[in-house]
Amino acid sequence: MEKQTVTIYDVAERAGVSMATVSRVVNGNQNVKPATRKKVMEVIEELDYRPNAVARGLASKRTTTIGVIMPEIDNTFFANLANGINDIAAMYHYDILLATIDGSHNNDIAVFNSLLAKQVDGIVYIGYYLSERLYHEFTRSRTPIVLAGTQDQRHSIPSVNINHLQAAKEVVSMLAAHNEKVALVCGPLTEFINGHEYLAGYKEALKENNRDYFEGLVFESPYTLEGGKKLASRLMASGATAAFVTDDLLAVGLLNELTDTGHKVPDDMEIVSANNTIYTEIARPRLTSVEHSLYDIGAVAMRLLTKLINGDDIADTEIILPHSLIIKDSSK
Repeated sequence: MEKQTVTIYDVAERAGVSMATVSRVVNGNQNVKPATRKKVMEVIEELDYRPNAVARGLASKRTTTIGVIMPEIDNTFFANLANGINDIAAMYHYDILLATIDGSHNNDIAVFNSLLAKQVDGIVYIGYYLSERLYHEFTRSRTPIVLAGTQDQRHSIPSVNINHLQAAKEVVSMLAAHNEKVALVCGPLTEFINGHEYLAGYKEALKENNRDYFEGLVFESPYTLEGGKKLASRLMASGATAAFVTDDLLAVGLLNELTDTGHKVPDDMEIVSANNTIYTEIARPRLTSVEHSLYDIGAVAMRLLTKLINGDDIADTEIILPHSLIIKDSSK
């Protein structure tokens, strides 16, 4: 037997009140007598009434829904960001629509347009980088968008990050103080954070520590365990005795292969990673890493988005959160 949808009219009729009163109760409006509120809530419970979010959205021109775009859901880096987004979204009574894009970003425009078609009130974009074509779609859209953990090189889209350049500079300075050759292991240099922020910080640190820059000490790799494993022999052949690795999973792959081939970390190779996710604690030795609370980045990005949606005055749409270097066992 087909289940009949319970409407606000049914609740109002059973409770003997107006539909406006039911609406005030459902929306938490305090301008309702306690006895009336209690009666309406009892009827809502009895009838198992569920407010129609679509209808409410049409009335208010909002859906109280946020779209979150991320590359993958099984990576701790993105999961930690998403947790922060989700908690603040719940605090402000927003639901989350999660969408993923493939590794080649061939479907990023389709994913973005799909969320817009669902009338989301705003979008948080999490990713390693922002493709040029998606950037142009973002700037054309009237829907508020915030970047979390990634950057727009034109500084025109609101974002929340750490100072990646400064973080790289601090790590490489520490390593260069007692290593003649320090390598940079990162994702594609075509990505803004790698090719501009991390690389610039790396170069500045080398210069300040009287170390020469060699292109042969910069290694690009996919952000995977396998990518790290494949790099190990090339890294050792380069003569480097230390490496700043800009992704934790990549760093673990490198560490595992070095260990499996008889090299000692940190004696033969010091490794410092970039995100201080759970991977750095699981690894043996534990990985020294840059701590920048991914949860906080996600949470602040979501709060910034709520302000943009509400048209609040915002002093700064490029928010930089603090970071620190957590010394563990993979560095001397």
